[in-house]
Amino acid sequence: MADTKGSLPPEYDVNAKWDACLDLTVRRFVYSSLGGAFAGLLFFRSPVTRWASIALGAGIGIGSAYTDCSRAFDAPSSSSANLAAPKNTTETSPVSQAADE
Repeated sequence: MADTKGSLPPEYDVNAKWDACLDLTVRRFVYSSLGGAFAGLLFFRSPVTRWASIALGAGIGIGSAYTDCSRAFDAPSSSSANLAAPKNTTETSPVSQAADE
């Protein structure tokens, strides 16, 4: 069987996109659940509210991963290879220019 990995352009390599999305989803789910658990232990006394803060953190993690993955699958070829957030261009406003003078 021939190796087709080198012949596929990045925008058509769906397996790599799925791998990156699953990795991103698992990491964000775990990290945000741990953040919710820490916040629950720090701020709440009841076990129900602690579990609710963990669930909220997990939901935030899955939601942000879903947003980035849907952007990666729908994006044009140049930006779909990476799953980073879009870069913001910073423009200098007249207020910031006046403050610099």
